[in-house]
Amino acid sequence: MFKGFKKKFIKIKRGKIFCRIGGKGSPLLLLHGYPQTHLMWHKTASELSKNFTIVAADLRGYGSSFAPPGDAKHINYSKREMASDMAQMMSKLGFKKFFLAGHDRGGRVAHRMARDYRQRIVAMSVLDICPTLDMYDQTKKEFAKAYFHWFFLIQPKFLPESMIMSDPRKWMKSCLDKWSGKHDFGKVEEAYLKSFKQFKRIHGSCEDYRASATIDLEHDKKDRNKKLNIPIQVLWEKKGVIEKLFNPIKIWQKYSNKKVTGFSVNSGHFIPEQNPRETIKRLTNFFLKYV
Repeated sequence: MFKGFKKKFIKIKRGKIFCRIGGKGSPLLLLHGYPQTHLMWHKTASELSKNFTIVAADLRGYGSSFAPPGDAKHINYSKREMASDMAQMMSKLGFKKFFLAGHDRGGRVAHRMARDYRQRIVAMSVLDICPTLDMYDQTKKEFAKAYFHWFFLIQPKFLPESMIMSDPRKWMKSCLDKWSGKHDFGKVEEAYLKSFKQFKRIHGSCEDYRASATIDLEHDKKDRNKKLNIPIQVLWEKKGVIEKLFNPIKIWQKYSNKKVTGFSVNSGHFIPEQNPRETIKRLTNFFLKYV
């Protein structure tokens, strides 16, 4: 995995961000989702690195990156703070402008990065999400049942933390299985679990969701009418919640003055792992247009 990539801890204002860097060409930052780490790109990073300088990073609270405690207003895990981490990291690496792709939680951080660092993001691809504000605004019974974890993880500390901590492996496997159809628990999943089972990271990931239901919505509402001016590509799983309950291209088009494109992918939620070939194809074809 990640053959030829270098491991780095990048010191930023609040702590250290862990990432792997490899390849050549224009920089492309890859951000992971819950309950994973940068390793979720293990089937795609090497091939993508033939055309781009890949930076695959762990978000704060996940993997090997720093995990600050939560606060009363959940600011420490707001997407604004998490986006700032990544922007600082890319600056430290010498990348003023870059491409950006984010899956799941990483897609939400990517969306905030595109808003707060408009001049630095050349183009963005988000995987299997619609904007947080729209998803909450359109919440109905079917969505709540499918995304019950959204409403479980936002419960007051330390209720979900304590429940997950009682059997982190079982919780993680249930998430991976439910969202993928069937997710083998192998070497990579054991690596996810190694970091995820730490209480500070279970807490950090809960705070990530609490922030999305509070402070992030405040930020998003303030920016609702400020359109992005970058190309956006959306990829989503063919038989999943985004396909069934939302119109991802139409929704994302509200957020950008540039044309939004998108494709449903024959996959479960974990698109880069379950259909790496199409992920590589779609990301490469999209970003190469703007090199």
